[in-house]
Amino acid sequence: MASTTLTTVPRRARKPRGADEPPRSIAPTPLARTLGVIVLVVAMLYFLVPVFWLIVASTKDNADLTSSFGFWFADWNLHTNYDSLMGWTQGLFWRWVANSILYSVRAGVIGTLFAVMAGYAIAKFAFPGKKIAVGVIMAGLLLPVALLTVPLYIEFSALGLTNTIWAIIIPSAVSPFGVFLGMVFAQSSVPTELLEAARIDGASEARIFFTIVLRLLSPAMVTIFLFIFVATWNNFLLPLMMVSSPELKPVTLGLYGMMSYFSPDKGAVMLGALLGVIPLVILFFTLQRYWRSGLAAGAVKG
Repeated sequence: MASTTLTTVPRRARKPRGADEPPRSIAPTPLARTLGVIVLVVAMLYFLVPVFWLIVASTKDNADLTSSFGFWFADWNLHTNYDSLMGWTQGLFWRWVANSILYSVRAGVIGTLFAVMAGYAIAKFAFPGKKIAVGVIMAGLLLPVALLTVPLYIEFSALGLTNTIWAIIIPSAVSPFGVFLGMVFAQSSVPTELLEAARIDGASEARIFFTIVLRLLSPAMVTIFLFIFVATWNNFLLPLMMVSSPELKPVTLGLYGMMSYFSPDKGAVMLGALLGVIPLVILFFTLQRYWRSGLAAGAVKG
């Protein structure tokens, strides 16, 4: 009786998949990877090239800005530009930077607190007019901020609040996007069972919010704070209409006044813009971990 021999075909050794690699079924093709890298490089250059040009331009005078290569240094006039900046602003430049920090931080803190309070209330409570409130918030996302500046000026002028810090802080603290993000995040990250257990234990709604809910919403709060901070820092039309005293100007309005002067020292203006953006850079590098986690959580849990 003939015996049959079974031959086994050796298996191909599989290359272990890294932790960050997607499954083979959804892995991008080499062409898609290449296109993705190209798009990312173009986006990186789009954001970094103006910053590099700003650094180079801040070291030049008016003659070098027009005669030398724009993306490289010429004569080093950094100290001269700084003296010109301080002289033209009468020593108020750092006061303007401090004003911008003051307005942005206060508006960010107040706006973040009210945004998460409103978002939490809409997400976890049933009350009359809830759908109308959500519709108003969605409509607020579609309105450009500049459209509301003139009505806000009329209201604040009637209240006698123009040319005060509150004329900038109060309007900047209102963030429909912050309320929307807080609502979406509260729906997914605040368990209803946890709230019910706290109520059974006798905790008040204020204690539940400030001791439990705020901790769960902390990633969203960082994201909302950054959006309000940057929007307040970059806002130009609102301070232009609300503030007339030089001591109350933010840095954006102060530099605009310097550029509107006849034959301005453009190198000094570029240096002021560079120094004025440093707080934003520091803030983003400090909070970027929390900011990214807040955006990701709000995107995948909604």
